[in-house]
Amino acid sequence: MKRGTCNAMRSKCRLRTSFHVSRVTNCRCVQSRRSQSAGFTLIELIVVMSIISVLILLAVPSYTAAVRHAQESVLREDLHIMRAAIDAYTMDKQKAPQSLDDLVQSGYLRAIPVDPITHEKDSWVADRSDSMYSIDQTDSGIDTVHSGAEEQGSDGQPYSSW
Repeated sequence: MKRGTCNAMRSKCRLRTSFHVSRVTNCRCVQSRRSQSAGFTLIELIVVMSIISVLILLAVPSYTAAVRHAQESVLREDLHIMRAAIDAYTMDKQKAPQSLDDLVQSGYLRAIPVDPITHEKDSWVADRSDSMYSIDQTDSGIDTVHSGAEEQGSDGQPYSSW
Protein backbone atom coordinates (compact mmCIF):
# COMPACT_ATOMS: atom_id res chain seq x y z
CA MET A 1 0.00 0.00 0.00
CA LYS A 2 1.39 3.42 -0.91
CA ARG A 3 2.06 6.03 1.61
CA GLY A 4 -0.10 8.98 0.65
CA THR A 5 -1.86 11.82 2.35
CA CYS A 6 -3.76 11.17 5.52
CA ASN A 7 -7.18 11.86 4.03
CA ALA A 8 -6.52 9.49 1.17
CA MET A 9 -5.35 6.78 3.57
CA ARG A 10 -8.35 7.18 5.81
CA SER A 11 -10.83 7.07 2.99
CA LYS A 12 -9.16 3.98 1.56
CA CYS A 13 -8.90 2.29 4.94
CA ARG A 14 -12.51 2.87 5.87
CA LEU A 15 -13.56 0.83 2.90
CA ARG A 16 -11.08 -1.98 3.48
CA THR A 17 -10.51 -4.56 6.21
CA SER A 18 -9.22 -3.96 9.72
CA PHE A 19 -5.71 -4.84 8.52
CA HIS A 20 -5.62 -1.59 6.62
CA VAL A 21 -7.06 0.39 9.53
CA SER A 22 -4.11 -0.60 11.70
CA ARG A 23 -1.80 0.73 9.03
CA VAL A 24 -3.36 4.19 9.35
CA THR A 25 -1.28 4.73 12.47
CA ASN A 26 1.79 4.82 10.23
CA CYS A 27 0.47 7.96 8.61
CA ARG A 28 2.66 11.03 9.04
CA CYS A 29 -0.20 13.24 10.20
CA VAL A 30 -1.18 10.88 13.01
CA GLN A 31 2.44 10.64 14.14
CA SER A 32 2.88 14.39 14.12
CA ARG A 33 -0.28 14.81 16.24
CA ARG A 34 1.10 12.35 18.77
CA SER A 35 4.43 14.10 19.03
CA GLN A 36 2.73 17.47 19.60
CA SER A 37 0.59 16.17 22.48
CA ALA A 38 3.30 14.05 24.13
CA GLY A 39 4.25 16.59 26.85
CA PHE A 40 2.61 19.12 29.15
CA THR A 41 2.07 22.71 28.19
CA LEU A 42 3.63 25.53 30.14
CA ILE A 43 0.22 26.57 31.50
CA GLU A 44 -0.44 23.05 32.82
CA LEU A 45 2.93 23.02 34.58
CA ILE A 46 2.31 26.43 36.12
CA VAL A 47 -1.12 25.35 37.39
CA VAL A 48 0.29 22.17 38.95
CA MET A 49 3.15 24.08 40.58
CA SER A 50 0.67 26.64 41.95
CA ILE A 51 -1.47 23.91 43.48
CA ILE A 52 1.58 22.29 45.08
CA SER A 53 2.71 25.66 46.46
CA VAL A 54 -0.68 26.33 48.03
CA LEU A 55 -0.72 22.88 49.64
CA ILE A 56 2.77 23.45 51.07
CA LEU A 57 1.76 26.86 52.40
CA LEU A 58 -1.17 25.24 54.19
CA ALA A 59 0.82 22.28 55.55
CA VAL A 60 3.93 24.03 56.94
CA PRO A 61 2.18 26.01 59.73
CA SER A 62 0.32 22.90 60.85
CA TYR A 63 3.56 20.96 60.93
CA THR A 64 5.42 23.58 62.95
CA ALA A 65 2.51 23.88 65.40
CA ALA A 66 2.50 20.10 65.86
CA VAL A 67 6.26 20.06 66.49
CA ARG A 68 5.97 22.90 69.03
CA HIS A 69 3.11 21.11 70.80
CA ALA A 70 5.19 17.91 71.00
CA GLN A 71 8.17 19.82 72.43
CA GLU A 72 5.95 21.44 75.06
CA SER A 73 4.50 18.06 76.03
CA VAL A 74 7.98 16.62 76.47
CA LEU A 75 9.01 19.66 78.53
CA ARG A 76 6.00 19.26 80.84
CA GLU A 77 6.72 15.57 81.31
CA ASP A 78 10.44 16.16 81.97
CA LEU A 79 9.65 18.85 84.54
CA HIS A 80 7.14 16.57 86.24
CA ILE A 81 9.63 13.68 86.42
CA MET A 82 12.51 15.85 87.71
CA ARG A 83 10.30 17.52 90.34
CA ALA A 84 9.05 14.12 91.51
CA ALA A 85 12.68 12.92 91.74
CA ILE A 86 13.62 16.02 93.76
CA ASP A 87 10.72 15.40 96.16
CA ALA A 88 11.58 11.68 96.52
CA TYR A 89 15.27 12.50 97.13
CA THR A 90 14.32 15.09 99.75
CA MET A 91 11.99 12.72 101.60
CA ASP A 92 14.37 9.74 101.46
CA LYS A 93 17.63 11.50 102.33
CA GLN A 94 16.11 14.09 104.69
CA LYS A 95 17.91 16.81 102.77
CA ALA A 96 17.34 18.49 99.42
CA PRO A 97 19.71 17.78 96.52
CA GLN A 98 22.41 20.38 96.02
CA SER A 99 22.52 19.89 92.24
CA LEU A 100 20.71 17.92 89.55
CA ASP A 101 23.73 15.62 89.37
CA ASP A 102 22.92 14.43 92.90
CA LEU A 103 19.69 12.96 91.52
CA VAL A 104 21.61 11.02 88.87
CA GLN A 105 24.32 9.80 91.25
CA SER A 106 21.74 8.61 93.78
CA GLY A 107 19.74 6.74 91.14
CA TYR A 108 16.61 8.89 91.14
CA LEU A 109 17.21 9.80 87.50
CA ARG A 110 19.13 7.80 84.90
CA ALA A 111 20.40 10.96 83.27
CA ILE A 112 19.55 14.62 83.21
CA PRO A 113 17.15 14.99 80.29
CA VAL A 114 17.80 17.29 77.38
CA ASP A 115 15.62 20.38 77.45
CA PRO A 116 13.40 19.97 74.35
CA ILE A 117 13.22 23.72 73.77
CA THR A 118 16.91 24.66 74.11
CA HIS A 119 18.23 21.19 73.09
CA GLU A 120 20.83 21.30 75.90
CA LYS A 121 21.28 19.39 79.14
CA ASP A 122 22.86 22.32 80.96
CA SER A 123 20.08 24.83 80.42
CA TRP A 124 17.90 23.67 83.33
CA VAL A 125 17.47 26.30 86.05
CA ALA A 126 17.33 24.80 89.54
CA ASP A 127 15.57 26.96 92.13
CA ARG A 128 16.98 26.83 95.63
CA SER A 129 14.94 27.46 98.70
CA ASP A 130 15.76 27.81 102.38
CA SER A 131 12.45 26.29 103.42
CA MET A 132 12.24 22.75 104.80
CA TYR A 133 9.54 20.34 103.68
CA SER A 134 9.61 18.10 106.72
CA ILE A 135 10.66 18.36 110.35
CA ASP A 136 13.44 15.84 109.85
CA GLN A 137 15.01 17.65 106.91
CA THR A 138 18.51 18.82 107.72
CA ASP A 139 19.66 20.74 104.62
CA SER A 140 17.92 23.01 102.19
CA GLY A 141 18.74 22.92 98.49
CA ILE A 142 16.99 22.53 95.17
CA ASP A 143 13.22 22.44 95.53
CA THR A 144 12.13 22.79 91.89
CA VAL A 145 13.50 23.07 88.37
CA HIS A 146 12.54 25.16 85.33
CA SER A 147 13.51 25.33 81.69
CA GLY A 148 16.21 27.78 80.73
CA ALA A 149 14.40 28.75 77.52
CA GLU A 150 13.46 32.40 77.18
CA GLU A 151 10.68 31.90 74.61
CA GLN A 152 7.00 31.92 75.40
CA GLY A 153 4.88 28.80 75.26
CA SER A 154 1.64 28.33 73.38
CA ASP A 155 -0.25 29.41 76.52
CA GLY A 156 1.51 32.80 76.53
CA GLN A 157 3.68 32.12 79.58
CA PRO A 158 7.45 31.89 79.29
CA TYR A 159 8.90 28.37 79.52
CA SER A 160 11.03 29.47 82.44
CA SER A 161 7.90 29.90 84.57
CA TRP A 162 6.50 26.41 83.97
